[in-house]
Amino acid sequence: MHLDPHTDSPTRPRGAFGRRTGRLAGAAAALAAVIGIGPLAAPGAHAADNPYERGPAPTQSSIEALRGPYAVSQTSVSSLAVSGFGGGTIYYPTSTADGTFGAVAISPGFTAYESSIAWLGPRLASQGFVVFTIDTNTTMDQPDSRGEQLLAALDYLTQRSSVRGRVDATRLGVMGHSMGGGGSLEAAKDRPSLQAAIPLTPWNLDKTWPEVRTPTLIFGADGDSIAPVSSHAEPFYQNLPSSLDKAYLELNGATHFTPNSNDTTIAKYSISWLKRFIDNDTRYEQFLCPLPRPSLTIEEYRGNCPHAS
Repeated sequence: MHLDPHTDSPTRPRGAFGRRTGRLAGAAAALAAVIGIGPLAAPGAHAADNPYERGPAPTQSSIEALRGPYAVSQTSVSSLAVSGFGGGTIYYPTSTADGTFGAVAISPGFTAYESSIAWLGPRLASQGFVVFTIDTNTTMDQPDSRGEQLLAALDYLTQRSSVRGRVDATRLGVMGHSMGGGGSLEAAKDRPSLQAAIPLTPWNLDKTWPEVRTPTLIFGADGDSIAPVSSHAEPFYQNLPSSLDKAYLELNGATHFTPNSNDTTIAKYSISWLKRFIDNDTRYEQFLCPLPRPSLTIEEYRGNCPHAS
C-alpha cells in the first residue's frame, strides 16, 4: 500500500544531472573526452562526504511538513510471525535509489496499542527512515519489558523482515511514549550501539541513567499529570551523563497524551535529532543548535551545543 501525499515524490539518485537535455549531456561528455577528464561532478556530489545523508537540504518548512520528500509504503507484521514483541507496521521509503536507510522502532505506552503512535510512521519514513511502530506483548508491559521488545523489533527488522535489505543495521534508534518512552531509555542502556533515543513524555521508576551512551532527546509536557516532568522527564535528562549529546524539550500547553496525535513540534525535532545522530547529517544541526527558544509550543529547551557525536 502506498501513502502518496500530494507533495511526495521519490528523491533522485545521487549524481543525477536532473533536467538536462540530451544535447547538453552529450556535449558535456564529449568535452570531458576531449580534455581527458572523468564525468563532470553533479549537483549534490558533496553528499559523498557523508554516505548516510538522505534527501534534499532541509528547511524549516520541510521538517514541519506533514510529509517529506519520500513516497512511503508500508507492510504489516503479524504478532504470530514474530517473537519477543507484539508485531506492528513497518513504514519505509518506496524508492531504492538512495540505497539503505537508518531505522527506528517505536513503542506505545501503558494500556495503549500501536495505533496510538502510528502517526509517526509515515511522517518519519517520508523523511528518509524505515520506521517500525510496534504493539507490545501485552498492554500492561512495564518499561524494562518494552525496552527489550524495542530491541527485539529492531533485530527482526534488520534480520528477518521483508524490508531488511533497505535497512542499515548499524544506524538504528528507538522512540516510545510514556512507559514506551521509559522503555526507550532501557533499550539505550542495554544496547549502547544505538544511534538515537527519543522518549516521549516518558515514565519510569528508574530516574538515573549513567549507563546511557546513546544521544537522547527527551520530550516532556508542561501539563503532564501522569508522568509529571518534575519526577520523570526532567530527572531523566539531568541524570544522563553530562558528556552525552542530550536535550530536553518541554512542550507548552501539552499533556501526557500529546504524543498520541500528529504534532508538528514533536515531528520537527524528532526528525532533526534522528537525522543528526542516525544519519550523521549535520545539515540538521541548525535546528538543534543554538538551542531553540521558548515559543507558543516550547515551554523550555535544554541541551548541550555544539553536538560532539
